[in-house]
Amino acid sequence: MERIPEPELMLDEAQVRAYAEADFAEPHDHFIALLRERLPDLPATGLALDLGCGAGDISRRFAAAFPGWRVLGIDGSPTMLTFARKMTNDAGLADRVRFDEVLLPAHPPDNQRYDLVFSNSLLHHIADSVVFWSAVRNWVADAGQIFVMDLLRPADRDVARALVQQHSGDEPEVLQTDFFNSLLAAFREPEIAEQLRRAGLAQLAVDVVSDRHIIAWGGNSADRS
Repeated sequence: MERIPEPELMLDEAQVRAYAEADFAEPHDHFIALLRERLPDLPATGLALDLGCGAGDISRRFAAAFPGWRVLGIDGSPTMLTFARKMTNDAGLADRVRFDEVLLPAHPPDNQRYDLVFSNSLLHHIADSVVFWSAVRNWVADAGQIFVMDLLRPADRDVARALVQQHSGDEPEVLQTDFFNSLLAAFREPEIAEQLRRAGLAQLAVDVVSDRHIIAWGGNSADRS
């Protein structure tokens, strides 16, 4: 099945509210667990960048799991960021987690580099994967770490529908539709490996970690030529 791109931004308030209020505990806890497992040598303190943070759930989970770290979450949707800021304030994490509106390929306002760049389910939203991987490469520190998790494109639409029913069958229809479209827009392992090679990030490892998720992770190379 060929990839079918989807819109980069989620702007509709009802759609964003449904996403922000959904229970993503299982996949997001899995994200944190895999990050810990694949990057076991993260220091006790640092500055992390969450690319495509959405409503900030993974930013908050990361901050809770790594209390010595500060997190900047960036997203191109101001509607998403309104929810992210409120939920982060409510969680008592606003002193360590902040958010900025940034639409790739623009740079975060502080224009610095980060000890860890992580991202969940942004890659498949980006029309040009070069934009995504260039941001990762440009914003991670020379000795920094990278961890990216995204959806994995299934073999065909029937498999995609089955995955939606299995994992989101009890969710609102808008979320089921979004999940289906995101599966069709996702990449496969050889495609991501080729993207990394072209971006100068071939040192990153790639692994399929579930029936619908793939990760790329590793240390940054200091060679920026």
